[in-house]
Amino acid sequence: MKNLYKYSLALLAMLSISSCSEDFLDRFPTEDVPSETATTTTDNLFLVVNGIHRSLYLRYNSQGEGGIGSMMIQADVLGEDAVMTSAGNGWFNNTYKWVDHTNASDADDLFPYRVLYRIIRNANVIINGAEDATGPTIDRDAALGQALVYRAYCHFQLVQLYGKRYQSGSVNSQPGVPIRLFASNEPLARATVEEVYAQVNADLDQATLLLDGYERPNKSHFDKSVAIGLKARVALVQQNYPLAASLANQARQGYSLMTNDEYFNSFNTYTNREWMWGSFVQEDQTIFFANFGAYVSRNFSSTNIRTNPKAINSKLYNQIASTDIRAQLFDPTGAHNNLPAGVTLASNFVRKPYTSQKFIAAGTGDSRMDVPYMRAAEMYLIEAEALSYTNEAAAKQVLFTLAQNRNPNYTLSTNTGAALKNEIYIQRRIELWGEGFRFYDLKRLNQPLDRTGANHDPALVGQLFEVPAGDNRWQWQIPQDEINSNPLVEQNPS
Repeated sequence: MKNLYKYSLALLAMLSISSCSEDFLDRFPTEDVPSETATTTTDNLFLVVNGIHRSLYLRYNSQGEGGIGSMMIQADVLGEDAVMTSAGNGWFNNTYKWVDHTNASDADDLFPYRVLYRIIRNANVIINGAEDATGPTIDRDAALGQALVYRAYCHFQLVQLYGKRYQSGSVNSQPGVPIRLFASNEPLARATVEEVYAQVNADLDQATLLLDGYERPNKSHFDKSVAIGLKARVALVQQNYPLAASLANQARQGYSLMTNDEYFNSFNTYTNREWMWGSFVQEDQTIFFANFGAYVSRNFSSTNIRTNPKAINSKLYNQIASTDIRAQLFDPTGAHNNLPAGVTLASNFVRKPYTSQKFIAAGTGDSRMDVPYMRAAEMYLIEAEALSYTNEAAAKQVLFTLAQNRNPNYTLSTNTGAALKNEIYIQRRIELWGEGFRFYDLKRLNQPLDRTGANHDPALVGQLFEVPAGDNRWQWQIPQDEINSNPLVEQNPS
């Protein structure tokens, strides 16, 4: 594990706040700042917090490792709803074919593991040292609360990828991932899935208390609503439906849904009224061809975008009503004649059917766009899905609020049972397309991958159209680097 943790707190902080922390950097010009120094004051705690925020959109070892945005792309291309329209210049192609995450030696299998544990390590510096930091208590609580959310979020993502799915009503003693509570490199065995979820929930509970009343400067920071929203996600995965419904309802309070006029071209700015958490990418912090927008936007002029515009599953698109504003986020013709004002595609941009125009980058030569991690619409969908198990009438009302906002012609659902749940799943797939949820949703629902009958090219998916629910491939391989350096970690079955 040692080689996965070689990370500089100072460098991480410098990347996000060098313009406002010159005296800190002057005092500590070395590459590595000791944990003791990073936690001496609440101001220093926030240097580390801001560094973690920045680490979400760093370029790591390659162009395809652009922080959390790249992990979102991985999760979507592993599903059936995101479609590669050509091989392009190769990025994420083997992920699409289910090759990368099933190979323990593959860099893209290692990428989430390494980065998420790096974030955990830096969060632990704050968590382990905040008590002794001098400064206002409100600042100490805010830094500690955000660090706890990060530790919870990363362990949650890791166990969903590398562990077996959580099964309500069972012991869940299956291997999860190591739980790291200290900023150390000591070898640790994999905790059980149950133990990982218990730690995630404990961290979120503590964070919710600490962030109560905290007014964040912007949506790249966490406040109480994000901690509650993340716990709603966790409860949904654990099939704790009464808790998931309650928490999702709490989390979305204070946020309003977009109007239809606002919806189009509103997925590139975290000031959007629906966004609860996202990364703002300012001009001097761009990572160029590693940005989220360098792969998912329609207008950035990269080889990947020009030759491999991303499309929606044609079967899913055909379930979107013509009066639904979300239909305008995709073009079944590929001509893209209704792009936002001022956005045009040059003649060298390939046109393919069903391609997305949901995400628009800052310009043809600027791939920056803010990255959405949590929106209020997701909370409506969590609440509706959870209520479909406990109170169908209430589930229909929550679904109606969201769906009627997107489609003025939508009427209150008359579905019940499995049909109602399926309607909610379809709404979720449409609403959250491209935002990094599909692999996780298929796995938590124990549903198979099914790409048949849609616009997936057999050559591009490597003939991989179906994966049964429960197949070993739903667990990512533990990276070989971890196996080699940590004798306590056991590998997943292949």
